[in-house]
Amino acid sequence: MFKKIALSAALLALFGTAHAYQAEIGATVAYVDPDDADSSTGVAVDGTYYFNAVQVKNSPLNEAAFLDRASNINASLSYIDYDSIEVTSFGVGLEYYIPNSDFYLSGKVGQTAIDTDLGDFDTTTYSAEVGYLPMPGLLVAVGLAGYDNDENDDVNPSLRAKYVTQVGAYDMNFEAGATFGDDNAYGVGADLYLDKTLSVGLGFTGSDADGIDDDVFTIRAKKFLTQQVSLEGSVAFADEANIFGLRAAYRF
Repeated sequence: MFKKIALSAALLALFGTAHAYQAEIGATVAYVDPDDADSSTGVAVDGTYYFNAVQVKNSPLNEAAFLDRASNINASLSYIDYDSIEVTSFGVGLEYYIPNSDFYLSGKVGQTAIDTDLGDFDTTTYSAEVGYLPMPGLLVAVGLAGYDNDENDDVNPSLRAKYVTQVGAYDMNFEAGATFGDDNAYGVGADLYLDKTLSVGLGFTGSDADGIDDDVFTIRAKKFLTQQVSLEGSVAFADEANIFGLRAAYRF
């Protein structure tokens, strides 16, 4: 169970006119409906600060920072109460696009604290990547992802790719990633932009941590109500629960 948590953590106008923003903050509410337990509600907040203003031109608003190669620092905090178990997670990360080159660096560190009637259990997660952008809209990155707790620790190699391109008359986003080791985790996803403000997408993640296959299929959508305000929703179908999520965000 704890390996799964760690791997998952390791593994939220005028379109022809330029617009810029330098930060984004978001808030999420998630409703978890397990197959054999009472439902629970979780909350999360997140924020990203870009070192330079992100320029938005004639591209999907959701992909503006990636296409602009905008270096940033980011952080997130979440909490959910499952009857006798409380789970609190936080993390901080850095993405850095090396100036005047096509190279990329990233790093993340986080902690998940599980509080039960029998005691506490903390897991620290961390990851680092080196990436290359061989053409506009394409990132390929390799790295390491690991975790450490009182029972175990492990570090596994990782591979990730992201590609934003135009397919016919529509913009699309394709993503895939995996970690390899004694326990494997993997994920793929795609988003179709019906216009520069609206996307619909599908995602799939899986792992064989602790010798048990754990698959999650996700349906998602995101809409920018203005250049600054966005709303997104998702439904995740897991082996043991369904998860409904709603996130609102503001750029400035």
